[in-house]
Amino acid sequence: MSRLDRLFQLLFGAFFTRYKTDRRFRRRAILETFRSSSGSKPDKALRYVSRAMRRAAQDDVMEAIARLSSHTDGLTEGEVERYRKRFGRNTVDFEAAMPWWKHLWQCYRNPFNILLTVLAVLSALTGDLRATIIIGIMVLLSTFIRFVQENRSNQAAERLKNMVNTTASVLRRPPKNEVNTRKNSGFDLHLKSDVRHVELPIHDLVPGDHVVLSAGDMIPADCRVLTAKDLFVSQAAMTGEALPVEKFALLSQPFETVFDAANLVFMGTNVVSGTATALVVATGQHTYFGRLSERLGMRDRNPTAFEAGVNGVSWLLIRFALVMAPIVLLINGFTKGSWVEASVFALSVAVGLTPEMLPMIVTSTLARGAVALSRKKVIVKHLDAIQNFGAMDVLCTDKTGTLTQDRIALERHTDVFGGISNDVLRYAYLNSVHQTGLRNLLDDAVLQHVELQHDLLTAQGYQKIDEIPFDFERKRMSVVVEGRTGERTLICKGAFEEVLSVCEGVKLGAENESAALDEDMSERIRAAAADLNRQGLRVVAVAIRQARGGQSVFQVSDEAGLTLVGYMVFLDPPKESSAPALKALATHGVSVKVLTGDTELVALHVCREVGLEHCRYLLGVQIDKMNDGTLAHAVERHQLFARLTPAHKERIVGALRGNGHVVGFMGDGINDAPALRAADVGISVDTGVDIAKEAADIILLEKSLMVLEQGVLEGRRTFVNMLKYIRMTTSSNFGNVFSVLVGSAFLPFLPMLPLQLLVQNLLYDLSQVALPFDNVDDGLVSRPLKWDPRDIGRFMLFFGPLSSVFDIATYALLWWGLGAQDIAHQALFQSCWFVEGLLTQTLIVHMLRSPKLPFVQSTAALPLIVATLTIIVVGIALPLSPLAGSFGFEPLPKAFYPWLLLIILGYAALTTVMKRFYARRFGWV
Repeated sequence: MSRLDRLFQLLFGAFFTRYKTDRRFRRRAILETFRSSSGSKPDKALRYVSRAMRRAAQDDVMEAIARLSSHTDGLTEGEVERYRKRFGRNTVDFEAAMPWWKHLWQCYRNPFNILLTVLAVLSALTGDLRATIIIGIMVLLSTFIRFVQENRSNQAAERLKNMVNTTASVLRRPPKNEVNTRKNSGFDLHLKSDVRHVELPIHDLVPGDHVVLSAGDMIPADCRVLTAKDLFVSQAAMTGEALPVEKFALLSQPFETVFDAANLVFMGTNVVSGTATALVVATGQHTYFGRLSERLGMRDRNPTAFEAGVNGVSWLLIRFALVMAPIVLLINGFTKGSWVEASVFALSVAVGLTPEMLPMIVTSTLARGAVALSRKKVIVKHLDAIQNFGAMDVLCTDKTGTLTQDRIALERHTDVFGGISNDVLRYAYLNSVHQTGLRNLLDDAVLQHVELQHDLLTAQGYQKIDEIPFDFERKRMSVVVEGRTGERTLICKGAFEEVLSVCEGVKLGAENESAALDEDMSERIRAAAADLNRQGLRVVAVAIRQARGGQSVFQVSDEAGLTLVGYMVFLDPPKESSAPALKALATHGVSVKVLTGDTELVALHVCREVGLEHCRYLLGVQIDKMNDGTLAHAVERHQLFARLTPAHKERIVGALRGNGHVVGFMGDGINDAPALRAADVGISVDTGVDIAKEAADIILLEKSLMVLEQGVLEGRRTFVNMLKYIRMTTSSNFGNVFSVLVGSAFLPFLPMLPLQLLVQNLLYDLSQVALPFDNVDDGLVSRPLKWDPRDIGRFMLFFGPLSSVFDIATYALLWWGLGAQDIAHQALFQSCWFVEGLLTQTLIVHMLRSPKLPFVQSTAALPLIVATLTIIVVGIALPLSPLAGSFGFEPLPKAFYPWLLLIILGYAALTTVMKRFYARRFGWV
């Protein structure tokens, strides 16, 4: 089921099921959801997947490779093509588009079309064949319009999503290297020189492929680990385990479930730290994730803020329909004497009170907004995130690359007291050039600096022995290299405090003299580093230790007893666009909070440079000591949060949401993934790591707050256009139904036939089809916008009866002025009121689309003007056309037209006065 169809079900599923909403929105593990929703044992397909993965875990490396007809150095392109034809693409049909026939059925199957179908059946049973045919045409037209519009919207959404691809690093072997792997005695870790590493979209993977994994990567399929180095994988999405699980190439103990197997990794999980090579065992729908997604769909997914808002509006309309329709039935049943006719009319009123085009309008508006955002370099992965984007009132963002230029340069390399030291540069270069884990901008800056300015400095003569990968708890990483003379050196670099915590000595001067790291020395070193931080420079510490000659495997525990050599000092200057972007966001009601893992001194310097002068900060160690209540108060008072771990960022976002804010989080690293998921709208960039892009709802093609500010405004424009339709339709239809109640009580005939009421409602809805393309006043998007069913109800009750005033005036004119007082003149009465009602309803599109004066201070977009003019012409011409008799109409008398013009002008004048009063009293949005 597509996301758009799920949105449609949520819009109107309230007719049958009451959804419970929860702002705290807890994301559940897939297995937990599976157990709670099925309550039964896994089906045959799941058992088959489990058996296949168990077999892969129990095989040794060579058996696992041979079973999949793969090779020790990957597949050839020809083999990949053959396997793809056999196994299909590596995609899960979790978000796949429906077949056209199923989509057509979904477009028909909504409560409004069902009510119309009931009316058609009742008309057929009473012998009114013309009404049956006309209502049938209306159903087909409504269904077809929605089908076409949603198809276009789905295609637009897919084109946008395809602009952001998640890739995997894969080994590809030229055809000449094909060998019989069963004859090999063991798995060769050293690849042949002509084996290529290629970056491919994950949907191109096939069983037998070898993928290279590192920190931040999504696991692209169900895989067997072939080699691993300090590999930790987060399986929370599958099992709900909070802590990452370490994975190995070989089993060391038996396992109960496949998720307990230490040498298996699964699609839907991600690498937290370390590196690995893995063999793809199952892809697409044949993975554990794929099989579970077939069973689960989205049955247990809590509604988003957008869905909950629209659901609340739907319930509002349903309550009005449930109240008004029975009243109409009783009044007409007792006063007209025909309960069958009264029942048909009451059903027509119920349909008239509900906005049939709401699913299509919402879908078209969201799709149009997504396309408009793409022109501003903002790609929307999930359409319903657009409204959350516009409703956002707090933006949490990282510092690096967002406020700063994301072009870090190595400013200097110094000893512990600030003197230039080439030894520090040499050790840092050896660390950066040999590490294979999570490479970042700091490593790139070191390598670029050496390449441009230190041609004589190379890694020749050094051989890498082992590596201790980076993780966001330690905030450091180490490599062990062996020199020409056979000595082995552990080189550690990372955040200043974290590296200092594992040091026992300090290297002094150019000679190999060292001193103990006592309290006095520690204070002097910290003062030197703090002075650099105050200048806005980022300090990365470098430390070393001589390793035992025979030791070849190193762990985190070996990062101890180090000698601090000095610092690599980096400059990441603020972007010129950051200050105006922050000012613009503040003007539009969005406050920015900076969440960074960097030191508070560096972050404060950058914040002051971009205009955040009086920035109060809170440290991660302080957050650890706070309970949820204390943190909830603290996040409101502080604008900068420094020295944070991923868990800290997630807690801060959760605290802000708990305070009632709509929170956006912008991040591009693996450490940002938990906060991206916790936010109302997750924002990442196309250069971010896989897990960040997967967790985000919106992807920026340019890492800039200015782009983000434009996206926020477009999200608000999208919301305003949706709100226009709901407000206009509910108030207009409510006024129309109220007029029907008055007319039914005092007229000897129905004020309008059921068929006429339905045609009027359909024409009015068609006049608003162009609303997604309407212009939006700048003043309406100046602050965050949220769904408020109470406001919509108030708007409906305030403006709806205004049209009834002029409807009743029309009744009086027709009754006393034109003599339409009996059954013989009911066609005249109904025709005149039909035209007057349709024209005032259509006029309301222009009167209520903006608080400003229509056509003078605020003009609708050309498509909307054309649509409304067309409906006005059709409405006036219909009683004069050859089809008039089919609808029960007759030509309007010429004497009625001047009065019609006067009524319309009076309605426009009264509405203008009242909307100014409403805007002053309640605000407009």
